Amino acid sequence: MQSIVAHRYWGTPGGGQLVCASAAVALDKMGLKPILTGTFKFDPARYVDWYGIDISKYEVHTLMPINIKAFGLWTRLYMWRPAVKLLSRYDVRALFIDDETYKPLVRYRSMGLRIIEYIHFPLEVVVDPRFRGGSGLAYGEDPYIMERYGRFPMNVYWGGVFTRLLPRYLRENPFHDADLVLTNSRWTASVAKMVYGEEPIVLNPPIPPNISILGSVRAFEERGNLVVMLGRFSEEKRYHWVVTELMPRLIKEIPNAKLIIFGGATTRTQLNYVNRVADLARRSGLNVKVVSEGSVLRELNSEHQVYLRLNAPRAEINEAMDGGARAFLHATINEHWGGIAVAEAMARGLPVVVHKSGGAWSDLALNGEIGLGYENVDEAVNALAKLLTDSRAWSNYSIRSLDRVRDITFDKFVDRLAELVRKIL
Repeated sequence: MQSIVAHRYWGTPGGGQLVCASAAVALDKMGLKPILTGTFKFDPARYVDWYGIDISKYEVHTLMPINIKAFGLWTRLYMWRPAVKLLSRYDVRALFIDDETYKPLVRYRSMGLRIIEYIHFPLEVVVDPRFRGGSGLAYGEDPYIMERYGRFPMNVYWGGVFTRLLPRYLRENPFHDADLVLTNSRWTASVAKMVYGEEPIVLNPPIPPNISILGSVRAFEERGNLVVMLGRFSEEKRYHWVVTELMPRLIKEIPNAKLIIFGGATTRTQLNYVNRVADLARRSGLNVKVVSEGSVLRELNSEHQVYLRLNAPRAEINEAMDGGARAFLHATINEHWGGIAVAEAMARGLPVVVHKSGGAWSDLALNGEIGLGYENVDEAVNALAKLLTDSRAWSNYSIRSLDRVRDITFDKFVDRLAELVRKIL
């Protein structure tokens, strides 16, 4: 017997790719040999480098024999097609899919197929006019969406093509069209209930198996007044807010405080944002150093207060978290899960400061039980200042970070998913 794991774009590392690769391992462990399907060709061997997960032994079927990064919305509309071909050829018992556009596959449930939908975020909130006006999550409100699709010609691509074709492929309601409905955080579950009337089962994404959870950490006294951020250079990460609003105030409180932003920057949009953040930081009176890929950030000096580190290797990021930093800052608002980055920082024993929204607050910081939260810049500065100066508070939150991430390891994700799937077979 076999299974299908359907993801629209396997070709770059991200939270969705991590979840689907982990799901493939879980289904394989159950004896349902997984077949991976997607829109564009990809190299499964890269998942070992990205996550420490080997999916290269699994059969792969994609709609297109090439790999391109464009047409991200298009991949959502047609990701179901490769699965249809497989359902007529193999004895497929289960389909794991992390997108809502699988209406053409629902009819196979009458033939014994079990559908597991994993909701990263309900797409209806973004596209349905009913959810506009105050949520901050709809088209026209969400900065992540507007950064990509808010200006010409991409706004035409969004409104003229994607949203018009979407009803053909969007399933009606996951609780009617799927056998098991999962989601990434308690926060996303509450949004899903607003849309569908029921709450999915929460199954947090795992920490990748190539990210170790430290058994012991370097003491507070051996670290400096360093704050670390991690994530691609993109508008929704709010690095511009950090360098214009937060850091100038933090430096007034703690004059020798420093910030390193480790971020991926490979596209023109991302590199433009790097330049914008650097320019805004300088205008705010901060000394900034941009460290490009291929260079090495060997040591911090008294001259610079903000470092923008582009495409850093994992070893360099870990070195900063393990040996130099006292706090990890996450500035994104309403992030559905909270990002792999926050969990990775917690695995290194770093206390975290996150916005009081989204999955980072509900499921990683546990509403303040595990990490510190903020709603405005003053609260963020106070939280960071506490971690930079109070050794007792730092040690307490460091221990809590490590305790929390031990509950979301790769092995626990695999075992829990397998347990849930067995109940519907």
